[in-house]
Amino acid sequence: MTEVESLRDRALRYHAEPTPGKIALAVTTRAINADDLALAYSPGVGEPVKEISLDPEAAYRYTAKGNLVGVITNGTAILGLGNLGALASKPVMEGKALLFKRFADIDCFDIEVTTENIDEFVNTVSRIAGTFGGINLEDIAAPACFEIERRLQAMLDIPVFHDDQHGTAIVTAAGLLNALELRGQPLNSARIVCLGAGAAANAIMNLLVALGALKSNIYMVDSKGVIHSERQGLSPEKQLYAQVTNKRTLGDACQDANVFIGVSGANLLDTDSLLAMAPNPVIFAMANPDPEIKPELAKSIRQDVILATGRSDYPNQVNNVLCFPFIFRGALDVRASAVNEAMKMAAVHAIRNLAKEPVLPEIIAAYEGIDHLEFGPEYIIPKPLDPRLKSWVSTAVAQAAIDSGVARINVLPDYS
Repeated sequence: MTEVESLRDRALRYHAEPTPGKIALAVTTRAINADDLALAYSPGVGEPVKEISLDPEAAYRYTAKGNLVGVITNGTAILGLGNLGALASKPVMEGKALLFKRFADIDCFDIEVTTENIDEFVNTVSRIAGTFGGINLEDIAAPACFEIERRLQAMLDIPVFHDDQHGTAIVTAAGLLNALELRGQPLNSARIVCLGAGAAANAIMNLLVALGALKSNIYMVDSKGVIHSERQGLSPEKQLYAQVTNKRTLGDACQDANVFIGVSGANLLDTDSLLAMAPNPVIFAMANPDPEIKPELAKSIRQDVILATGRSDYPNQVNNVLCFPFIFRGALDVRASAVNEAMKMAAVHAIRNLAKEPVLPEIIAAYEGIDHLEFGPEYIIPKPLDPRLKSWVSTAVAQAAIDSGVARINVLPDYS
């Protein structure tokens, strides 16, 4: 049996046993006797119904709305597998719900919407949004995901967050700022190559610019090469990063670059391009399951590299679970109407700063083959199992929501 077959068998068994799927509902209040049932349903349930009809905010008091997130997709960009349809995305959406519950004690319904039409998708989500305290969009292909998120954010008064864009951007930015700090290089002087031009790539670059990177230092490369000002038919998102340049290939873009960020596909960063980069390069090769360059190969070519991937079996895993559960935790607890730029940047700095703290012994013990961790080239991002993420990130996000005026509860939660 091959390694791939073994993983396949284990994964299928995990999802099938002991009960199909990964999530279930739980009863949160007494339902033992006839009186309990009369309170839970008719006639008692009519009392909160009447309260909510008079004041919609009462739904946060009498229902699960305030701790409930909708994880919603149309299955057009499932992981790295592509457009396999809404139903095929259900294991991923259930997995997302599991992570929300495991890391931030947030309940979720996963919803798979069978349409690729933007209007139909937006109308469906907007009509059911009152059920939830927040919406996590997932696995929706670009460029539709940009318009879907923009429209839903404008229509709804609850947080709408496309994790494939912003979660990836937040964790990438946190790790990159730390890597550049170790190199003694300010973000505004870094020359950055981004291989990929989809949802994650655009969100990463937008956040880095908000944090101080210069657009003039960013070269975005898609399947046709460098995105430059003479190219025709560019989407609005790509036009933001169209350079006036004679660079046309990935190799051209990598010449003297300080940073490579890959959100594309396996083995696309060749050795010549890596060798062409400036001294002490920072490589974020985040394609999954196979990165843009194998870490062993990169380090055999450049001993001066700081490397991050999307994989858990290498140091510096860029994992969205470092942020999305805790962003929603903080947003829900102050009843934020949105996840805005201030909240995203607060999450970046919280994650970044946690990586500089002494690593707890129980975290080291949780990872086989690791006996020591400290801030440095092999540890620029916290581990997902760090229990401090909830207090650090959720507190920072909640405070940013209060400070930026999108919170409806102006009391900072206690996550200690």
